Amino acid sequence: MPHKPPPRRQSINVGRGARKRDEDPGTEVGEGTDEWAQSKATVRPPDQLDLTDAELKEEFTRILTANNPHAPQNIVRYSFKEGTYKLIGFVDQLAIHFSQVGNLIPKDSDEGRRQHYLDELAASSQEFAKVVTSETEILEEEEEPKEAEAGSQTDVPAAEAPEKMAEEESMTPKQPKERKLTNKFNFSERASQTFNNPLRDRECQMEPPPRTNFSATANQWEIYDAYMEELEKQEKTKEKEKTKTPVAKKTGKMAMKKMTAMESQSDDIIKVTQAAKIVERMVNQNTYDDVAQDFKYYEDAADEYRDQEGTLLPLWKFQNDKAKRLAVTALCWSPKYNDLFAVGHGSYDFRKQSRGMLLFYSMKNPSFPEYTFSSESGILCLDVHVDHPHLVVVGHYDGNVAIYNLKKPYSQPSFRSSAKSGKHTDPVWQVKWQKDDMDHNLNFFSVSSDGRIVSWTLVKSELVHTDVIKLKVEDSTTEGLEGLQIHTVGCGTAFDFHKEIDYLFLVGTEEGKIYKCSKSYSSQFLSTYDAHSMAVDAVSWNPYHTKVFMSCSSDWTVKIWDHTIKTPMFIYDLNSAVGDVAWAPYSSTVFAAVTTNGKTHVFDLSINKYEAICNQPVVARKKNKLTHVQFNPIHPIIIVGDDRGHVTCLKLSPNLRKMPKEKKGQEVQKGPAVEIAKLDKLLNLVREVKPKT
Repeated sequence: MPHKPPPRRQSINVGRGARKRDEDPGTEVGEGTDEWAQSKATVRPPDQLDLTDAELKEEFTRILTANNPHAPQNIVRYSFKEGTYKLIGFVDQLAIHFSQVGNLIPKDSDEGRRQHYLDELAASSQEFAKVVTSETEILEEEEEPKEAEAGSQTDVPAAEAPEKMAEEESMTPKQPKERKLTNKFNFSERASQTFNNPLRDRECQMEPPPRTNFSATANQWEIYDAYMEELEKQEKTKEKEKTKTPVAKKTGKMAMKKMTAMESQSDDIIKVTQAAKIVERMVNQNTYDDVAQDFKYYEDAADEYRDQEGTLLPLWKFQNDKAKRLAVTALCWSPKYNDLFAVGHGSYDFRKQSRGMLLFYSMKNPSFPEYTFSSESGILCLDVHVDHPHLVVVGHYDGNVAIYNLKKPYSQPSFRSSAKSGKHTDPVWQVKWQKDDMDHNLNFFSVSSDGRIVSWTLVKSELVHTDVIKLKVEDSTTEGLEGLQIHTVGCGTAFDFHKEIDYLFLVGTEEGKIYKCSKSYSSQFLSTYDAHSMAVDAVSWNPYHTKVFMSCSSDWTVKIWDHTIKTPMFIYDLNSAVGDVAWAPYSSTVFAAVTTNGKTHVFDLSINKYEAICNQPVVARKKNKLTHVQFNPIHPIIIVGDDRGHVTCLKLSPNLRKMPKEKKGQEVQKGPAVEIAKLDKLLNLVREVKPKT
C-alpha cells in the first residue's frame, strides 16, 4: 500500500514546535529527533506505480545507437547507368548542433609563445617610457627655488605627507601585468590527421619507332591519268557484263556480294586484331617491366667473387594452353628478328602420338604467341630460312615434311609432302635449309629413321625429292635367298652441314655412329666415327673453327671432335642423358648442353677444360626433362625447352661470356681469326698429350 502523507494538523503542530524551539533555548532532545525523523519520510507522487520487489529488481537493457532518428530513410537518386531511380542505402547520421569557426591558438604552441613574448616586449617598452617621463618631472620640481618650498611648508604643513606618498608611487616602477591569451577553454577546435597516399610514377623504356620521310607531287596530268585509268577499268567491267548470260550475271553478283562481305568482315577483324595486339603488347610491357629491366641492365655482381663460375638468371617463361602436354621438340631463332623464335611441339614417346603445334613467340609479348599453326601429326624438327624468314620447314613424326608461310595466316601448310612425292616412312628427326639450286629454287634437306637423307626442291609450287644418301650399317651385310646381299639400314637422328664447304655434312645415327658424308657421293661415307654407345641426339659444327664439331648422346656424354681425327678431343660426362647442345655465337670455346634431369650446363674451354662453369637446374619439378637449347644470335640469353611444353628464357652472367681483357698499350683483338686461334691453342695441347699416352 502506498504510504499516506501525514495530516495537516500534525504539520501545524510541527511548525509550532519549531517556533517554540526558536524561542526557548532550553528545549529537550526528544522533540528535535522526532522532527528529523519526520523530515526523512519519502514523498511519492499520487500516480506512481506500485511494483513488487521482483519487478523492481528486473533489469531492462537499452542499446543506445548513434543513428539519427530524424534522418530520412527513403532518399532516391536517378541512376544513369541503369536508367531508373535507385534507393540510397547509406544515409548520413551526423547531426551538428553548434558550429563556430575560430582562430584561437594554443598557449603552449610555438606561435602562442611568440605572440606572448611580443606582448611582453610591448608592455615593457610602455613602462620604460612612463619611468623616463616621471624622472624628468622630478628633476623639474627640484630646480624650483627653495624659498617657495619653505613658504609652502610653513603655509601648508598638513599637505606634505600625501605629496610625498604620490612621489614615491610615481618613482617605483610598476610590474607588467601578464596578458592572458584569448583561449579561455570555452572553445575546442578539433582536427584529425590522415596519411596522403604516395604518388607513384611508372615508366617504360622503349625504342622509338622508325620514321621515314615520304614526299610526292600531285600535278594536273597525274590526277588526269589516275581518273582515266579508273574510267578504263569501269568500261572493261561493263563490257564483260554484257557478254555474260543472265544466269552467270546473277551468280557473279552473288559471288561478288559474298566476297565484299567477307572482305569487309576480314578487314574489320584485322583492324581490331592489330589494335588488340598493340594494347596487349603495351599491357605486357607494363606487367613484365621488371623482367625487361633485368634483361637490359642487370649484371650479376657476385661473379666477381666466384672462382670463374657463372649463373643463369631466369627471365620470361613462354607457355600456351593449346600446347599443354606436348613436349618442346624444336627451337629456332628468327634470322631477321632477334626477339622472335619458333617452337615445335610434339612427343618423343611413340605411345603418346597425337597432334603437333608450331608457335612463334616474341620476347616483347610473353603471354601469347605471335603465330600459331596446328598439325595432325607431331612436329619433331623445324628450320627458318635465312633469306626468307617467313618460310618455315618442319618435319613430322609420320614422315612428312611441310613448309609454312607466315605471310599466309592459315593453319594449313603451303607445301606438304605425300606418299606420291616420296615422303619418309619413319619420323623426320631434322630438317635444314640449304642454298638455292642452279635454277634459284628453294632447297632443304631432311633426315629420318628410315635411313634416307633427302633433298627437297620447290619447283613450280611442288615438292620434288631426291635421295642424297641411304645410311647403311657397316659390316652388317647378310646373304639372303639366291645369294642376295641384304644391308642393315642405319637410322639417322641428326645432321649438320659445314659452314664453308657446301657439300660436306655430318649424320648421327641411332647406333651411336657419326658419318661424314658428301652430297656428291651417295653410296660411300667419307669417314666414320665410333662416337657414342647410344643414339646421337645432336651434331653441330663450330661456327668459327672449320675442323671442329660437337656431338651429344643419350649415353650421358658430350664430345668435341676434330673431323680429321677419329678420336674425340674432349669428353664430358654429365650424369644424365643429354638432349641437345649448342655453340655460342660470340665465342668459339663456349657451348651449352641440357640434360633430362632438368639441368643446363654451360662450358667455356678457355676457362676450364675439365668441367662446366655453370650447372643450374631450370625446371621446377624433377620429373621435367629438358629437351632443347638455343643461343640468341645477338643478346646474351638462351632459351630452353622441356617436355611439358614450357620454354624458359635465361640470361648469362658476365662470367659465362668473358671477352679478352685489355692489356696496357695494346688493343683488344677481335674477330673470327682470334676465336680460331683460341680454340686451336686448346686443340694443340690435346694433340701433344695424346701421342705420348
